[in-house]
Amino acid sequence: MNPARADPRKSGQGILLIVKQSAALVIAACGCLSMTCALGAALPEIPMWDAVAIPRVCTETLANARAHAARLEQSDASITAARLFKAWDDLQILLEDADGPIDLFANVAPDPATRAAAEACQLEFRAFYTELHQNTKIFTRMQAAEPGDAIDQKLKKDIVEAFEYTGAGLPEAKRARMQAILQRLEEISQAFNRNIRDNQAKVVFTAEELKGLPEAYISKARRDGDGKYLLGFAYPEYDPLMANAQDASARHRYYVAFNNRGSDRNLALLDEAGSLRLEIARLFEMPSYAHFVMRRRMVRTPGTVERFLDEVKTRVGPLERREVGELRAFKAERGGDAETGSTFNRWDLAYYQEQYKKLRFNVDQEALRAYFPTDVAIDWALGLSSALYGIKFTVATVPVWDRDVRYYSVNDGETGVLLGGIYLDLFPRAGKYSHAAAFNVRSSSSLAKRTPISVLVTNFNRTGLTHGELVTLLHEFGHVLHGVLSRTRYASHGGTHVERDFVEAPSQMYEEWAHAIEPLRLIQNYCGDCPAVDAALVERLNAARAYGQGIRYARQHLYASFDLAITGVRQADAMATWIPMENESAVGYAQGTQFPGTFTHVISGYSAGYYGYMWSKALALDMVSTYGDNLMNAAAGRRFRSLILEQGGQKPAEEMVRDFLGRAPSRDAFFDEITGQRKR
Repeated sequence: MNPARADPRKSGQGILLIVKQSAALVIAACGCLSMTCALGAALPEIPMWDAVAIPRVCTETLANARAHAARLEQSDASITAARLFKAWDDLQILLEDADGPIDLFANVAPDPATRAAAEACQLEFRAFYTELHQNTKIFTRMQAAEPGDAIDQKLKKDIVEAFEYTGAGLPEAKRARMQAILQRLEEISQAFNRNIRDNQAKVVFTAEELKGLPEAYISKARRDGDGKYLLGFAYPEYDPLMANAQDASARHRYYVAFNNRGSDRNLALLDEAGSLRLEIARLFEMPSYAHFVMRRRMVRTPGTVERFLDEVKTRVGPLERREVGELRAFKAERGGDAETGSTFNRWDLAYYQEQYKKLRFNVDQEALRAYFPTDVAIDWALGLSSALYGIKFTVATVPVWDRDVRYYSVNDGETGVLLGGIYLDLFPRAGKYSHAAAFNVRSSSSLAKRTPISVLVTNFNRTGLTHGELVTLLHEFGHVLHGVLSRTRYASHGGTHVERDFVEAPSQMYEEWAHAIEPLRLIQNYCGDCPAVDAALVERLNAARAYGQGIRYARQHLYASFDLAITGVRQADAMATWIPMENESAVGYAQGTQFPGTFTHVISGYSAGYYGYMWSKALALDMVSTYGDNLMNAAAGRRFRSLILEQGGQKPAEEMVRDFLGRAPSRDAFFDEITGQRKR
């Protein structure tokens, strides 16, 4: 996510909502008033701009940014590299101070007018970024700069590559075309995501069709005038039904509706994006868009990705077929269903996996919500992070955009120094981003004495989490920590500003704390009345998880392969590409569904990059090995904080991983993981 923010006291913005949290707790915990914390530093906050304020902030920021760029362009050729890079980073901070909050509000603001104003501003910002990175005078100045150390050398490399990527080195006509393409791609991305986020359609179910769902789920579901149940596309509604509803026709209807929620409009947008990306490759005389973007990533070339995906397919293909065969037989033993008999369909997968795991491993995901109450799980995640990384979280009162949003200051546990702030936006609501994500809204900069801000956005059940949702919590919190614990010299390198195929590694690594007894038993410290998580339960959870690895990673392989196919050397129709690819899987294509129209990753930052989830998973599982037999190894945690999290993107990812491991990385743990053979 691209970040930013601006000072509410200087912008005259409207305040959406102020929520009062426990001031007494703030004072008791850090000995200061709610608006200040350790050592007198002001808490880093996100300004609460509304639909009226955003256009004004947007206009003022861009005017100031253009003036700053003009000064950069006209700067004396004798300016030192250090001063040049500082001036460049000051410009990035100026932009981030507005763009970060605006990007967040486009995805989470409760008010549709605020979201619309934010999206309109985003288009203006993207146009400016292209304009800036096509400025040939600044480009020439950056190329000539002579960095004084490795950090400045990395910044120069990143800046020059950004200019090259945007077309600064192209002839004028091609630069203009590149500018138009990039602007249209931003419009497409916004529209694609909006079509999903704002889809408030409901699927109607009878009480009989919800048989198998917990009473707690049914009692919270909305009803129409006839008493029928109305379910939307938020994950707390969708996932439990697909895993527990006994009625196959109900699951079928919901599966089709969910996978069509982007509509034909999104398929057209995805195809248009593919055509424009191929045109970008041709502007640069490169074979494909994948070639164009991967040269800046760890893999360097699509060939490396293809070989990696072939390795994955060789390992998980047979396992997927075996697991699906077992589930098909399990369904037949239970009598199949009236609609399809013993045929096995996409809408059967979640249900029969859940029933099989209940029977074979005694794991009931819905029952696990009692073990992981949502507020308890949040406190536990904060406590884990405190223990591992030597930090302290303190609840504080700041303006927020919805009454459910929580804020914590983050301080160093030893010195008390304020490190940054985090916001948690945990529960679903209309118009909100529908998945789970971390928005690193403000980047750190030691040079600018700048503290970072990260925002966790999820759509959790308010009562409790399944174990899978607990894993999601730690995954996204890993991104949050990557942002808020960054101590980089330049804001341009802060937090998750790393290679796209490394960005998931710290968060995927943190998932492992949800699979080990040492951290999980600590949940009792936050909920004495909760059922105890013991070694036997953890063993069952891990056995159940190991069972479905073939299905899980075959699907990840399919997603990555599809992404590679639609960013390849030829124009590809999304659905014409997807249907035969899904048909090759062990379950096949679900007739009437349009999954590509819901695949937000490939329309946004993960285009020609979805492979990165598995690539970075291999790095994550290798790095976690340094913790030894106890994941609560605080010494290893401090080392990870110092060598990975604090570094942000000021070192190449490969160098950081080698520094942390003390050796070249290995994929052995990853291949053991995806075949269900990894020992924990």
